[in-house]
Amino acid sequence: MTIKFSSKEIHFLRSDSDDANFNPPERYFSDLLLDRTEPVKNFEERLLKTDIPQDNFLCAALHLTQDQTEDIPENVNDAFEATFNAFLDKERGIWESLDETSFVLAFWDYNSEEKAFDLLVSLKEKLATTLKADILAGVCFFPFHNFSKPQTFSNALKAIDHAAFFGPNTHHRFDATSLNICADRLYQLGQYKNAIIEYETGLEIEPRNANLMNSLGVCFGISGQLDKAKEQFKNAAIAAPKEPMVIYNIGLLQNIDDQPDKAVIYLRKAHGVDPNVFEVELLLGQILHKKGSDDQALPYLEKAAQLNPQSALAFRLLGEIYLDKALFQKAAQQFNTAIKLNPADAISLSGYAQSWSLQEKNLKIALSFATNSVALDPDNPLFRGRLKEIQGKIDLLQPKKDNIKTA
Repeated sequence: MTIKFSSKEIHFLRSDSDDANFNPPERYFSDLLLDRTEPVKNFEERLLKTDIPQDNFLCAALHLTQDQTEDIPENVNDAFEATFNAFLDKERGIWESLDETSFVLAFWDYNSEEKAFDLLVSLKEKLATTLKADILAGVCFFPFHNFSKPQTFSNALKAIDHAAFFGPNTHHRFDATSLNICADRLYQLGQYKNAIIEYETGLEIEPRNANLMNSLGVCFGISGQLDKAKEQFKNAAIAAPKEPMVIYNIGLLQNIDDQPDKAVIYLRKAHGVDPNVFEVELLLGQILHKKGSDDQALPYLEKAAQLNPQSALAFRLLGEIYLDKALFQKAAQQFNTAIKLNPADAISLSGYAQSWSLQEKNLKIALSFATNSVALDPDNPLFRGRLKEIQGKIDLLQPKKDNIKTA
């Protein structure tokens, strides 16, 4: 997934959970932590109040997944309670219903984490057999890192989101990637401060995780904390020196810092690693065009348009270059494509009008597009000048037509 920053199509790059080779979940259980539902608050309170021997326990979130065409079994709660009691008892664990198909449990008094995990898997399989349904599960142990008991419950919800990427009948133990997925979700919701906390916590668990560093850098970047963003991108580049999205992000920051020459160096390096990253090709072509190096910019922009045929900006930039090169017909084609993709693109509207005007063709059509460009950006002197010039050409031709009719 790409992150918008300085213009409609200039982006920071990060590897998002939704871009994984696995299907992202339709529902994120970590959203319950934002909603602060009553079952969530109740279970957190019970964890804090329960006297747990040796102060260690396993916490798991479980979700019943069934075909959407089938009704939810009426006996889900009873089946869960019976299965829980068959493996444990009130002296060894507690559980809570989160909703009609989701549950959370915690249990203790086990010899090892491995045996506790095996017990949970057996409980999960028994429940699946009883209900004739798939059971998704996320698991977290306490103590782990510096997480509190309520945070262990939160981590189990993050782990079940992680498990969901692998299919409906899987289970996963909480780790740094679970935090990455949670942070990605927070990012999607626009909660950048909370996302930063999750990424930073993930790095406490896996300090050399380049993906976490890069994603953290993106969060800092879109929050305007560019120095912190630069630090994270540089750290990520050390951990993963051949990762093109990291190299690209460093180049983008150089461009934001008004250092286009340095930006080009990094972007060309990213291109050398992988010549098929749309954002790399687009930004590299855009910077070179702005520097006046149109011959160098063209192949990158052509590749960008090929990689993403829905990019109005790529076609507009190609149109501007062809217009500068007096290749008016090719310019008109590129501007026309850009306008179809973005009818409110004033630059492309004006460029399209100018392409026809300089060919002395379709002047009335050119006038219409030039008029639309000025309506969108009335204070642009270039657009106004082009409109005036096209209107002047039409006015010069009009008397000749009138004389022909009179004769």
